[in-house]
Amino acid sequence: MTQPDWLEIQFSNIRPKALAALTRQFRDLEIAEEAFAISCVRALKNWPEKGLPDDPFAWLLTVSRNAGRDILRKQSRNLGSQQSEQIETPEDHYIEHIDNKGLRDDVLRLLFICCHPALTLQDQSAVALRIVTGMSVDEIGGAFLVKQKTMEQRITRARRTIAAANTPFETPDLIERSNRLSTVMLMLYLTFNEGWSATRGETHIKLPLCNEAIRLCRLLLDLFPSVSELMGLLSLFLFQHSRWRARTSEQGNLIPLEDQDRTLWDHNAINEAHALLEKALRHGTPGSYQIQAAIASEHVHKRPSEKTDWVEIERLYRALYHIEPTPVIKLNHATAIAKTKGPFEAIEMLKPLETDLAHYRWYHSALGGLYEELRDFSAAINSYTNALLLNPTAQETQFLKKKISELENNL
Repeated sequence: MTQPDWLEIQFSNIRPKALAALTRQFRDLEIAEEAFAISCVRALKNWPEKGLPDDPFAWLLTVSRNAGRDILRKQSRNLGSQQSEQIETPEDHYIEHIDNKGLRDDVLRLLFICCHPALTLQDQSAVALRIVTGMSVDEIGGAFLVKQKTMEQRITRARRTIAAANTPFETPDLIERSNRLSTVMLMLYLTFNEGWSATRGETHIKLPLCNEAIRLCRLLLDLFPSVSELMGLLSLFLFQHSRWRARTSEQGNLIPLEDQDRTLWDHNAINEAHALLEKALRHGTPGSYQIQAAIASEHVHKRPSEKTDWVEIERLYRALYHIEPTPVIKLNHATAIAKTKGPFEAIEMLKPLETDLAHYRWYHSALGGLYEELRDFSAAINSYTNALLLNPTAQETQFLKKKISELENNL
């Protein structure tokens, strides 16, 4: 692992909790972000030379707090002495407002704060992902299937909306938390997805993001124990995460689900996920996350992978598309159709999605696999090449290049 990679992992792991603590102290997201960025820059200068401190989180948080105070002092000089008294005493408010409203975690509190009703649903999620998970604008754009420039404009607009409204970033009360719950759940869903299959970079699986999404989802379920969709969301996470050890080889190569060593799966997590899903379904209010968890359940069922019930999976995808008619769900539905009706039917389903998913590399990868099944090797190579052009992770790049090489030998 190179030095920049080592430092980037440290910063990514620490960022959510540090930013949450800084926001609670300074009550200003921009100050929190700027202060944390300053501390990371200082770490880049100090850590490679002096080594990793005993407590990297405490080191970065201390430097960030000092940087935040410096920012406030500079602001106070511009705003005048009357306002400076109010600005330079965030510590008192920080101490007085240690959570007394049911949120016992700084990161979870920050998620609810980011999901402010002054913003649109997508802008809420985008701001939360940028601030809390540290995902780049490009990565967030990929999660929402929009261009980087468009997402950057959305996040900038969201910040301006908050600033113009002079919105205080207070911990919302119980009623407001309930109103914001669906957006927080969406943010956790997108966070887990980024951890499970990274949008960019050298690492395909970002375990800290997956673990953090699961941790926060458990905390949410403690707060809202009767919400069936929340049970479904945690169930989905656990079904997926149970397979992480089997997803890559010792050499770091991606292993398709059907080729994974099932003895490496975490069956305790699978059993917990099954229990959560059954409990959720007993409520009789099925939703998107519950259906996705049911699909994941079919994939980890205790039977040989070649006997996967694709008819049931296809039925579930049809139900999911009825609730949430998005191009990505249509793509996943098509992969199930390929198993039940053949690759030609699936390709016909995917053709109308060409424009919507032109910048979604998994669309091109799926097409490549379908053309490969039809032994149309030229079309398969073209699709895999299109996927390569969309900045896949290092592991995906290796997988796609291997596929292309094998197919070229068949021409």
